[in-house]
Amino acid sequence: MSAPIIHATVIAELSANHNGSIERAESILRAAADAGADAVKLQTYTADTLTIPCDNEYFRIKGTLWEGRTLHDLYQEAHTPWEWTPRLMALAKDLGMDCFSTPFDATAVDFLEKCGVSRYKVASFEVVDIPLLKKIAATGKPVIMSTGMATLDEIDEAVRTLRENGSGELTLLKCTSAYPAPPEEANLRTIPHLAQAFGCKAGLSDHTMGSAVAVAAVALGATVIEKHFTLSRADGGPDGSFSMEPHEFKQMVQDIRTVEMALGGVCYDLTEKQKENKIFRRSLFAVQDIRAGEKFTPENVRSIRPGYGLPPRYLFLVLGRTARCNIAKGTPLTWKHI
Repeated sequence: MSAPIIHATVIAELSANHNGSIERAESILRAAADAGADAVKLQTYTADTLTIPCDNEYFRIKGTLWEGRTLHDLYQEAHTPWEWTPRLMALAKDLGMDCFSTPFDATAVDFLEKCGVSRYKVASFEVVDIPLLKKIAATGKPVIMSTGMATLDEIDEAVRTLRENGSGELTLLKCTSAYPAPPEEANLRTIPHLAQAFGCKAGLSDHTMGSAVAVAAVALGATVIEKHFTLSRADGGPDGSFSMEPHEFKQMVQDIRTVEMALGGVCYDLTEKQKENKIFRRSLFAVQDIRAGEKFTPENVRSIRPGYGLPPRYLFLVLGRTARCNIAKGTPLTWKHI
């Protein structure tokens, strides 16, 4: 009997791919729903809730695709206006998707509570923000937390903080905080370890290109997959270059659902299809005409397909014995012949 299918939640990350247009944001939500997303995730911050407008060396980005920009400048472009949130949540609901968000400070949590979000996402960079974690946990709602850059001790502290302050069900996401992330740095075997070490569900926040890493994560037990989503990478934007397009996302979802069905459980019973094909296994046949009283030999009896005769295991018991009756070539051997 096959095991029940575990349905991974596939999340489309809007991030900055709205490019400053709520109409584009709504188009992305519609495309995500069409592509099979279970949920869409927003980010709730402003440039001023994340950083300050300063262009000295500490606030200038180095070594990423946003090289040379200041943090405030990047976040000013990338943020999702808060007033869009109720409208996007309503649209997502109409499309059959959940819509929730990543808050980046206490005021964002207060705002999202007024909006009635179902759960919260903690970004990798905020794992060490203990005051923020306490604020999120106090809502009592489920939390999905990415763990990019966090050490095992930091994850442990964050998990304890959330649980001790009343958070709901916890899901930890393996995440490589690089944009895009090289597949060789994904270390997907961390996913089942996270689940075991912290007694919770685990999944993947995936910044690699393509869908192979995400699909493999589901095979390793991921219950949540999160991918950045855009209408077209050619449209640009701060996150566009490492986001999935609708046709890619749709194929990923289809592959994930196929993998989920294929995983099943530990099973050695024959499926219906296997039962139908069982007849094509080998069995013992007369491969020459055999007269009554004649001995069975390797020349007149062989193990061949199909499987209507005695199982091949009995070949050496049959050889050397005599035929009880005349047996025509092509007859499956049974004990009544011997």
